[in-house]
Amino acid sequence: MSTHIESNLNENRIFAPGAAFVAQANISGMAAYQALCQEAAHDYAGYWARLARTHLAWHKPFQKVLDESKAPFFKWFEDGELNVSANCLDKHLASQPEKTALIFEADDGQVTRISYRDLHARVCQFANALKSRHINKGDRVVIYMPMSIEVVVAMQACARIGAIHSVVFGGFSAKSLHERIVDAQACAVLTADAQLRGGKTIPLKTAVDEALAMGGCTAIHSVIVYRRAGSEVQWNSKLDLWWHELVAGQAATCEPEWVSAEHPLFILYTSGSTGKPKGVQHSSGGYLLGAVLTMQWVFDYKASDIFWCTADVGWITGHSYVAYGPLAVGATQVIFEGVPTWPDAGRFWKMIQAHKVSTFYTAPTAIRSLIKLGGELPKQYDLSSLRLLGSVGEPINPEAWMWYYTVVGQSRCPIVDTWWQTETGCHMIAPLPGAIATKPGSCTLPLPGIMTAIVSETGEKLSGENGGFLVITRPFPSQLRTIWGDPQRYQENYFPVEMKGAYLAGDSAHRDKDGYYWIMGRIDDVLKVSGHRLGTMEVESALVSNSLVAEAAVVGKPHDIKGEAIVAFVVLKGARPTDAAAARQIVETLRNWVSKELGPIAKPDEIRFGDNLPKTRSGKIMRRLLRTIAKGEQITQDVSTLENPAILEQLKETIY
Repeated sequence: MSTHIESNLNENRIFAPGAAFVAQANISGMAAYQALCQEAAHDYAGYWARLARTHLAWHKPFQKVLDESKAPFFKWFEDGELNVSANCLDKHLASQPEKTALIFEADDGQVTRISYRDLHARVCQFANALKSRHINKGDRVVIYMPMSIEVVVAMQACARIGAIHSVVFGGFSAKSLHERIVDAQACAVLTADAQLRGGKTIPLKTAVDEALAMGGCTAIHSVIVYRRAGSEVQWNSKLDLWWHELVAGQAATCEPEWVSAEHPLFILYTSGSTGKPKGVQHSSGGYLLGAVLTMQWVFDYKASDIFWCTADVGWITGHSYVAYGPLAVGATQVIFEGVPTWPDAGRFWKMIQAHKVSTFYTAPTAIRSLIKLGGELPKQYDLSSLRLLGSVGEPINPEAWMWYYTVVGQSRCPIVDTWWQTETGCHMIAPLPGAIATKPGSCTLPLPGIMTAIVSETGEKLSGENGGFLVITRPFPSQLRTIWGDPQRYQENYFPVEMKGAYLAGDSAHRDKDGYYWIMGRIDDVLKVSGHRLGTMEVESALVSNSLVAEAAVVGKPHDIKGEAIVAFVVLKGARPTDAAAARQIVETLRNWVSKELGPIAKPDEIRFGDNLPKTRSGKIMRRLLRTIAKGEQITQDVSTLENPAILEQLKETIY
């Protein structure tokens, strides 16, 4: 049996950056990219030290760059001191205090703009409010809030006083919230009465009350509630405080708490395939350096940009490219409370037009759903302000990439397809848009200083054009430092013995003849069919490239002969077939299509149709649930985070 992962995706289109874009780019031309890569290869520690000294404001300069003595528990710039909030706010007060920092568009379309001076004052006031509740350096604070100016204020205020925040996505259930409060041993929860999404009011304070009632939250002494929707809430006078009352009268200045570069900035929980969520712990200095460099390099940040990352701060993308990275470079950015399809599917395009967005960063799931709901809609809006598009969250299939490029970007905006993870803190593999030609569906080449490799299951490096496990062979500043409270799990998950000291990303990848990387899905999503190892992403891409298909998700289920059978869950562009004969005809068409695109080995054994796929409110497809359905097993996982739990019953029934 082959231990390599095969790639049958045949994508030959290539898009070189335009001469005008190259001329103005922060990293201009392939030679500039290669020079940085060579600098890192020649003097790794010196390279990162130069970047850290150039791009971050230090209170106490560091002398020590990288400590590998207790690998894989690496330390970067440890003897240096800084404050992340000061790097994001204070450094702009002299140069651009009146520049707009945040453009907040509420669910109902109301717009609020706030300058760097005002944001700094609000962060200082809230930092003083937290200190008045005896919340100090090293204390953990859980943030369970809607997208808003206030949630950015909350995160920045925690960073300012050295408290460690743990943001929990507002779509998570009380049970999920409870698990995170207990694991972090948080002393406070910052929340809101409710959040407004898609014209609906969704309670938040109620979930906090339920979580605290489950027990074990013994360290909690304060629940600070932002009044967003004016909803009725239960009140516990011993714990609960109104945000506006607590900040009233607080000083608008607050001296930053200077901390070691290795001081934990935040814990962000990510679901493990089994067991309790993992609390990914990030540092202050190394993490911020990654966020700043990628804003400059991957997003080619310019002072005139209007930057919009559509991610919620409950995810790492919202940490690095909403709460920290854009503010650290002094950007003006859009923050959006609502959903892309309300009041209609033109919402994103209308906002780009209204706010003159120049850099737009969103997820493939959002792109595909917008294609399905109104593929021609972007043409009705003025999107001429756009100069750069980005994709994040999962591999983008080539057909969605092409639609994004031609329809949204009008064939003039480079697309930065970014591969990275909660654990890496910032982009690892992505095209630098003024240097690297792009291929639809490929995240292209590693960033300068990020040492990647493709290895076999036993950790042997695979050279040339090959597929296998994606690893990063050298420590890098923005990587996670540990799993909160569970260093053994950190070591076993990310640095297993067979990987010989390399960081195991958990993704499979293929490297093509040009050295470009193609992400093929999670390692546990690799299908083993009759001795062949196939990435689920390629089968999904093949399905979506058919004109009948809007979205597809592919999983495996046990098969007596082949080892694994391929099960595809498909959303059609037209109505879901209710007639069995018509359904069988579409199934046969799609099976033959995949066979033609990828070869007979990749032909799905089973195709099920649904009106949509099971997704979280952030648009992530819950493939674990699909695996359970494919196997015919009872769903025991928590489904409260799903936007559309009713779809699960539909997908159970529709077998053709």
